[in-house]
Amino acid sequence: MAEPAAPRKTDIGPPHYEQFLHPVIKKNYGKWKYHEYMKPGVMVHVSETGDKIYSIRVGSPRLISVDVIRMFADLADKYCDGYLRFTSRNNVEFLTDKEANIDPLIQDVQAGGYPVGGTDNSISNIIHTQGWVHCHSAATDVSGLVKATMDELYEYFVEMKLPHKVKIAAACCLNMCGAVHCSDIAILGIHRRPPQINDDSVSNVCEIPTTVSSCPTAAIRPTTVEGKQTVKVDGDRCMFCANCYTVCPAMPIADPLNDGVSIWVGGKVSNARSEPKFTKLAIPFLPNNPPRWPEVTDAIKKIVDVYAAGANRYERVGEWIERIGWPKFFDLTGFEFTKYHIDDFRHAGETFKRSAQIKFQ
Repeated sequence: MAEPAAPRKTDIGPPHYEQFLHPVIKKNYGKWKYHEYMKPGVMVHVSETGDKIYSIRVGSPRLISVDVIRMFADLADKYCDGYLRFTSRNNVEFLTDKEANIDPLIQDVQAGGYPVGGTDNSISNIIHTQGWVHCHSAATDVSGLVKATMDELYEYFVEMKLPHKVKIAAACCLNMCGAVHCSDIAILGIHRRPPQINDDSVSNVCEIPTTVSSCPTAAIRPTTVEGKQTVKVDGDRCMFCANCYTVCPAMPIADPLNDGVSIWVGGKVSNARSEPKFTKLAIPFLPNNPPRWPEVTDAIKKIVDVYAAGANRYERVGEWIERIGWPKFFDLTGFEFTKYHIDDFRHAGETFKRSAQIKFQ
């Protein structure tokens, strides 16, 4: 009887994650009993077998150079047998089974200019989209805005003194590539004018049926101008999402005078204590004012400070707001209540089921 063929080697797809696991993690896979926070940024994970592994969380920007990656790799080689991982919120987590290596690692990381924290009752690293660096539909530069925001909130990253964890997300336009619809505090870049149509170029650079179908609100229609095939936009229907510009470069939407930032609050993904929540509008518009965005950072710092002073332990931002009421939230923060805060989508509560907490009749 012929022996079975050896598994075929292939270059299709990524390598299997198992080969990158720390030996302690691989040995105890599926056997973890609990974890504890030893101090800001440092967790110990304990297995049913008694084995322990320590994770040290380091905040980093989303856009980093090769030199920075090499620095992290060298530190991982020095203290963690080469093991580290990047989290979904752009943190770097060093993994070691040697408790004695924790403090020397932290000292070298901080000497390199990077903070350790973001665990337990703190503000985790901000997850964000591309911004002006790469995205063609961006209404703001979220990379710079996130840097300015985290500079203001640094104390809440390196300490665990908030009532509960606070997750912040930023997206550079209404398409929300970031998690702005379900974060405690969300920064959303917004366009406020319909795209400007270059009628001379539409028929040359755009596929008109695709451009028409790209609009989620059916605001775009084909038309003819001076004998040239082009499109027109119904301004009352336009939601300024820039989807059309994605497929038709002859419809630019960026506007330095009218583009800006809105602030949203109260979202969460967790099912703990209450259902998941969508964010709701706190501030409809703040100007783009690079490089430090003082209006935006001041508003976010105000929200965090008021939440820190008034929320109960283990109460997320949205749960705190619902307890005190939205009028009280606006009173405490000093934000102006405007017509844009009135939610007239009357069927949202019936159609947007957000939770696994389902009751069967």
